Amino acid sequence: MPLPNRLLLLSSSRAAGSGFLDPYAGLLRAALGTGRRGVFLPFAAVTVAWNDYAAQAEARFASLGVALAPLHTAADPAAALAAIDLIVVGGGNSFRLLHEMQQRDLLAPVRARIAQGATYLGWSAGANLACPTIRTTNDMPIVAPAGLAALGLAPFQINPHYTDAAPPGHMGESRDQRLAELLALDPAVTVLGLREGSALRVEGGAIELVGPHSARLFRAGAAPRELPPGMLDFA
Repeated sequence: MPLPNRLLLLSSSRAAGSGFLDPYAGLLRAALGTGRRGVFLPFAAVTVAWNDYAAQAEARFASLGVALAPLHTAADPAAALAAIDLIVVGGGNSFRLLHEMQQRDLLAPVRARIAQGATYLGWSAGANLACPTIRTTNDMPIVAPAGLAALGLAPFQINPHYTDAAPPGHMGESRDQRLAELLALDPAVTVLGLREGSALRVEGGAIELVGPHSARLFRAGAAPRELPPGMLDFA
């Protein structure tokens, strides 16, 4: 499956007590430049009002020289998508996000706009949405979308907020165990565990891991493998 020209997939919006998107400020400035116009999709938010979430994103991106408009208030979402070159999808609950995208018939228009050359930027649930499915989210299914298929912009799955930490006394499955269960039932899947503060930048078909941490590659029949920051080749 060919990769789109421009994807920025962030594990999280914060890391280790940082401010909103602060760990990625350098990446965003370098990748986006200034003078860009985009739309923000707040649909993953559950306990935060969409207007408030959109205002937070608008202010943060304005500080980077990028103008964002909320898509959820657009009178004509299709026209709003056609007028921009950046689509930003915030984090929250992946099931809520996918459900709203389905209810609003936005999956196909967003996919088409990316194919036309727009940049896709998503963090946490927004990164999950760029994958073939949302099956590697960490979220609870607080709503039931009509299937788990997502945008399919990337040919692999992302597990955002990935951690291999094992809290003392914790008897539940580790993240690695849960991903192993997925691979046991669907061995064709490739999963990248993306640690907080890390991001994937796709540009012209090349994939770069950006940030201070390695990513963990999960494939059926093989031990998990650490991938250091830099250009990735796991085809």
